[in-house]
Amino acid sequence: MSELKPGEKYERLIAAVKDLPPALTAVAHPVDAASLAGAIDAARLGLITPILVGPRERIEAAARAADLDISPYEIVDAPFSHASAELAVALLREGRAELLMKGSLHTDELMAAVVKRDSGLRTERRISHCFVMDVPRHASALFITDAAINIAPTLQDKVHIVQNAIELAHALGIACPKVAILSAMETVNPNVPSTIEAAALCKMADRGQITGGLLDGPLALDNAISPEAAAIKKIGGPVAGNADILVVPNLDAGNMLAKSLSFLAESDAAGIVLGARVPIILTSRADSLLTRLASCAVAVLLARHNKAIQAEQAKVTP
Repeated sequence: MSELKPGEKYERLIAAVKDLPPALTAVAHPVDAASLAGAIDAARLGLITPILVGPRERIEAAARAADLDISPYEIVDAPFSHASAELAVALLREGRAELLMKGSLHTDELMAAVVKRDSGLRTERRISHCFVMDVPRHASALFITDAAINIAPTLQDKVHIVQNAIELAHALGIACPKVAILSAMETVNPNVPSTIEAAALCKMADRGQITGGLLDGPLALDNAISPEAAAIKKIGGPVAGNADILVVPNLDAGNMLAKSLSFLAESDAAGIVLGARVPIILTSRADSLLTRLASCAVAVLLARHNKAIQAEQAKVTP
């Protein structure tokens, strides 16, 4: 199999969105050059139409410093970062925007506004994060969840984390994603809780409590993504060695896995928050332009997928 060039998977994602209408996107607190440029570059490509939410003077100053023309875009003035997050969330609740995008504020600030019970964007699902990673030596994109929000998820949390990731994979064109529940080993060990939870999640999928994907676990990382490693350990089935989605035991493991791939394997990590009313584009200051655009493309595809499902459900609802 020939190696794909760096960024090729993301370029395909962006190409898949270019013919879709741009998604109205509330950008919370884009007051530095990087966060503002990410939104404007996505707008220039026709991925989104940004609504810039934050201190008007700081947004305009960032635009001047970065030589960006923001005159076509609406600015909703907010005095500080917490207010920017709350006003951006309010735009989503009012139906004035379809997507939420993180600007130059801490993730905790944005998510605090998202998870507020009365004024946020919560659903019955646990909110989770998923990286869609472009690993140059891997044939397809790798989904890693949850490496950014849930610190020590319970078994019930993991049910939601897995289901969120499966539905994201559907939106990106994977009809039946292969899901590896990771641990340090591939055997169930009563002394290693993550192996017990992995086995439980697989049985829950067997009973229809998790749908839309093929689950296997516990699996160690090597036999989740390497057919050769799976064969050596005599692990059969469609998931071993060919996983699309890697479900990590906790945030520590996920964060280290994603950053190891980024900094040691020259991989890119597009990030998105799932389980809220709308997709949330969660970028990092260290992200490349291509990664920021890919995060926007992933969110647009998920929003369009969710709309299509809602439309189908409306047809069959009396």
